[in-house]
Amino acid sequence: MVKMRLFRMGDKKNPIYRVVVVDSRKAMTGEYIDCVGHYNPTANPVALDVDVEKAKSWLAKGVQPTETVKSLLVKTGAMEKSAKLSPSKTKGKKKAD
Repeated sequence: MVKMRLFRMGDKKNPIYRVVVVDSRKAMTGEYIDCVGHYNPTANPVALDVDVEKAKSWLAKGVQPTETVKSLLVKTGAMEKSAKLSPSKTKGKKKAD
């Protein structure tokens, strides 16, 4: 299965990410098929540069983006925000009685 996910680069406590298309069985920092964009969350303002045409072509071929990449693609306009969102991965805090 081919996925679109983040590839971490940069120094300790200063991450920079590439948005890449990769075989899901490859290592997190292993070889990738294509680089679609860059994401720097520590910059002020946050730097997000995605090649929208390239991302749309990969999505049309059936590439599945991760949740984080999906939210970044929605921000850039490469992907429509779906009406049905997947449930959050974390559990809410318990209420104290």
